[in-house]
Amino acid sequence: MIVKHILSAFLAFLVLVNPLQKLFVVVSLQNSYTKLELRQIINRSNRTALEVLVIFLFAGAVLLNYVFNIRIYAFQVTCGFVLLYNGFMGLQKGMFLPLDGKNGINDIIAVPIAVPMIAGPATITAAVSMPSIYGKWITLGAIVAAIATNWLIMRYANPISKVLTRYNILMPLVRITGLIVAAIGMQMIFNGVKAFIGSL
Repeated sequence: MIVKHILSAFLAFLVLVNPLQKLFVVVSLQNSYTKLELRQIINRSNRTALEVLVIFLFAGAVLLNYVFNIRIYAFQVTCGFVLLYNGFMGLQKGMFLPLDGKNGINDIIAVPIAVPMIAGPATITAAVSMPSIYGKWITLGAIVAAIATNWLIMRYANPISKVLTRYNILMPLVRITGLIVAAIGMQMIFNGVKAFIGSL
């Protein structure tokens, strides 16, 4: 039963983190940053996302309701707009982040890569709510394992992308993923609006 709970929680977080999306994010950054800078972006964005999720795991309800005085639906709508914009960038320009040559790595690590691309509102909501189902320590293990998997895919995005490029499917997949990311952003907005209406 414990193994089943661990696997179930891990798969839930892995789906929410969506590592395949981050593969294309890394690919879109390769021409704008050096290998060392790209490695720093990957390492620090995953670490930041992990820290955010762990904080919300142990203190999420208190932070949202009493410290920041915001609700999950407000977070969903805001992050939804961020993902919607990034999705359109991927769909129209073949890249998920607007870069003009002046963006330092610190400009993109926390927002939008760590939040909301890795630790989005759905993932944060899961970090807050899943301990009541699986317990805090199983949830913590699931979060760590999902972020580790995401880091691994981002870390080896280059050789993966070379295989995709060899078969001429990289750019079509980037644009398709952009459409999916935009749709996820819209769904987040709809969910946030629905939750807001339900709270009235």
